[in-house]
Amino acid sequence: MHHLYAWLRRRPLLVDGAWALLLLGFGLFELIIDQPGDPDVAHVFALSAMSVVLLIRRRTPTLALVLTIVVGLVQLFDDIPPGLEALVMPAIAYSAAAYSPRWASRTALVGSVLAPIAAVVRWWDDPEVGATGVILFTALLMGPFLIAWVLGDSMRTRRAYYVELEDRADRLERERDQQAQIAAAGERARIARELHDVVAHNVSVMVVQADGAAYALDTAPERTREALGTISSTGREALAEMRRLLGVLRSQNEGGAFVPQPGVEQLDDLLERVRGAGLPVDLTVEGIPVELSQGVALTVYRIVQEALTNTRKHGGPNVTALVRLRYLGEDVELDVGDDGRGGAAPGDGMGHGLVGMGERVALFGGRLETGPRPGGGWQVRACLPARPRDGA
Repeated sequence: MHHLYAWLRRRPLLVDGAWALLLLGFGLFELIIDQPGDPDVAHVFALSAMSVVLLIRRRTPTLALVLTIVVGLVQLFDDIPPGLEALVMPAIAYSAAAYSPRWASRTALVGSVLAPIAAVVRWWDDPEVGATGVILFTALLMGPFLIAWVLGDSMRTRRAYYVELEDRADRLERERDQQAQIAAAGERARIARELHDVVAHNVSVMVVQADGAAYALDTAPERTREALGTISSTGREALAEMRRLLGVLRSQNEGGAFVPQPGVEQLDDLLERVRGAGLPVDLTVEGIPVELSQGVALTVYRIVQEALTNTRKHGGPNVTALVRLRYLGEDVELDVGDDGRGGAAPGDGMGHGLVGMGERVALFGGRLETGPRPGGGWQVRACLPARPRDGA
């Protein structure tokens, strides 16, 4: 039945057409029974017109209302007593209240009150019924009209509410996308500043090594050779970081001292500060440690920092965290997990830490996975190349 109802709801013209045919058929049958000879042409006209009105009531509800008023006036002035076609009028009141402009809806309300009164005044001919009976009968006639109008008006209100909710949801989705873009741009600017400092530090090392090589060129050739090797490797790393630096934005009006950025070596200090803030956290290192480029090391540090910050904010009471760092040959895998509330944690929608993590990992061609853990809690897992590959 649900599928049948859905199928019929998608074809309102077919449904209204079926009702219109039923009305016309039963109405003509009633006329033939009541008027065995030639049926009243005016009555046939009123019945046919109301059948058409029933057919178009949802497609053009305002026109249907106007035609209904015209047919009702013709019946009043031509003394055509209402028959089965009068059953259509409450449906027209509903359609006008639900789908027509406000003026048409108010007109339908006025008609719902005046039509029963006019019908009683025009065709009531029972002198044995007193005024109370006439008033009661008029109220009974008016009831279906008013109920239909109220239902139609509530449908209009509910539909307008749904439209407003959809518009608000679309607006919030656009604002969320804009906030995500702003957060991503801000994170790129932050990454650019940090990589700028990494490059500046590498260039400073190269300058110091070059000065030392110049002094030791004649007296200590071996030390000069070592210095030149350091300059070469540091220069290659600086060039690689510079290529990435050109791929992100940097604010031109922000400056500061060029200092080395934190890396894997500073994770112990970071975890000590986190423990001091009240979050128990452990660090395990697996595999054979290899030297990471400064950009990758900085990314590892920032991901751990952001993940533990999220754990403190959303993990709940008595939460603990574990940081695993695995060296997998040419790659390094970072896993930060906790046993907190996971996906059930409330969020204010104002943070973009995951966006920042994604920007950092994508910068080096790595992979990032975040989400609730199967056993409870939240997990952040990133896989990065130890030495950024060309084209990352």
